Amino acid sequence: MLSHRVGQACHVLVLVLCLSAAEDFDWSANNHDSFYYGTFPNGFSWGAGSSAYQTEGAWDKDGKGLSIWDVFTHKKGKTFLNDTGDSSCEGYYKFKDDISLIKELNLNHYRFSISWPRIMPTGIRSDHVNEKGVKYYSALIDELLKHNITPIVTLYHWDLPQVLQEKYGGWQNISMINYFNDFANLCFERYGDRVKYWITFNNPWSVAVEGYETGEHAPGLKLRGTGAYRAAHHIIKAHAKVWHTYDTQWRNKQRGMVGISLSGDWGEPVDITNQKDIEAAERYVQFYIGWFATPIFHGDYPQVMKDFIGRKSAQQGLGTSRLPTFSSQEKSYIKGTSDFLGVGHFTTRYITQKNFPFNRGSTYFSDRDVAELVDPRWPDPGSEWLYSVPWGFRRLLNFIKTQYGNPVIFITENGVSEKMMCTELCDDWRIQYYKGYINEMLKAIRDGVNVKGYTAWSLLDKFEWDEGYSERFGLYYVDFKNKNKPRYPKASVQFYKRIIKDSSPKNENLMFIYPLTSHMEMVTEVVVPTVCTLCILISAVFLMFLLRKRN
Repeated sequence: MLSHRVGQACHVLVLVLCLSAAEDFDWSANNHDSFYYGTFPNGFSWGAGSSAYQTEGAWDKDGKGLSIWDVFTHKKGKTFLNDTGDSSCEGYYKFKDDISLIKELNLNHYRFSISWPRIMPTGIRSDHVNEKGVKYYSALIDELLKHNITPIVTLYHWDLPQVLQEKYGGWQNISMINYFNDFANLCFERYGDRVKYWITFNNPWSVAVEGYETGEHAPGLKLRGTGAYRAAHHIIKAHAKVWHTYDTQWRNKQRGMVGISLSGDWGEPVDITNQKDIEAAERYVQFYIGWFATPIFHGDYPQVMKDFIGRKSAQQGLGTSRLPTFSSQEKSYIKGTSDFLGVGHFTTRYITQKNFPFNRGSTYFSDRDVAELVDPRWPDPGSEWLYSVPWGFRRLLNFIKTQYGNPVIFITENGVSEKMMCTELCDDWRIQYYKGYINEMLKAIRDGVNVKGYTAWSLLDKFEWDEGYSERFGLYYVDFKNKNKPRYPKASVQFYKRIIKDSSPKNENLMFIYPLTSHMEMVTEVVVPTVCTLCILISAVFLMFLLRKRN
């Protein structure tokens, strides 16, 4: 009887060993639930992020000018419960307290944005530079460096100076390129001796589509079928100009890097054996992250965008495509203007082919000819658009590697919200989300994707644009009803700290198993795969020895 049971055990162990050895990390495989045990490379940077309008408050203090979000949120009906970012987290006054939280988390970097109208009230440098605003960001940077925290600075996180919107039409106008370059140049001049990582734009997809196509975001324009494409065109050229300005005027002195942060959902074919679904899923991703990444890395828009929008424009009787074109000189100027690629990723969709008749009006969404679907089993704890689908993260990262020559990548946004009041601070769904997504990122690194850092989104609960304060992404809970806006750590803070502590290959421990706390599994599960395999092998050999001795 003993020999039979030992034999069964040996068979199971050998089977497990074979399965372990057979893992090839094919990113297109359909095994979505496997967990990879490993560590992150030396020098991998862990951080958290925020943005100016979402956290700073002080909307009209110390000489700050109006932004499009100040004006947009002050109009009734534009945001949930008419919430505004007027005070938000009061980060303008509490930045030292927040840096203490960052230090407590043992983060390597902190990502924040500079409010353009806080340092240039009208958005035009020749009009006025607000030295109080300049001084605020200088103090923030100095405080971070004092605590050995690397600042990663975003130049544009959606808060365009209102004067530029009123006077020129904002990103619909080509003049924004030079005004933005002047703003960036001032930032390089004042902060570049200390800041070595610059992000020109955060998620320009949202700026273009939600700001100038659907009108859900500031400035709230609904220029369907044209507005998003025109805004994106100017944003891409503005990014390129800023990169060249840094490259020619500042790089040799300051030795920094300039990139862009692009957000993108993954699109998975509904039927992986159906060619139309495969093409639709590819098109979905190209119309999303490829819209901006392809010009920056290859010099022009994705061919599929040019084909689809051009054909639909012709069907409408238009003489030219609604998608603007780059001249040959512009293509050369734009190509290669990114020292690294910031990637913001939150969720995934299933994609299938769907034809939209051109006679019903053209929009960015109908131009794609796709339908988006979700699996009802996917967890969706907060934002209506955000489902937890970790395996899509690995696929997106491998797509970027294949499409754009394996660029240096920093994950600039990844996280999950909640709609319920988390007064007990027990955000177990966030722990599970981070666990799954960070593990898929680790698999992508194993695949050869060049990921150098990860930014949890976000450090604090904050103003969530048109959703106001109804959704919370923070590692730290903020009591917005209290005028002092106190911060309280959620359970995910301890989990993230342990991930950071245990993920280094220099750590002498091989496995970390923490007790269940408040019904949450506090397990980082970071070990070296070869050690797991070795343990299985030793166990198998030992049991075989017992079996032979018994016989």
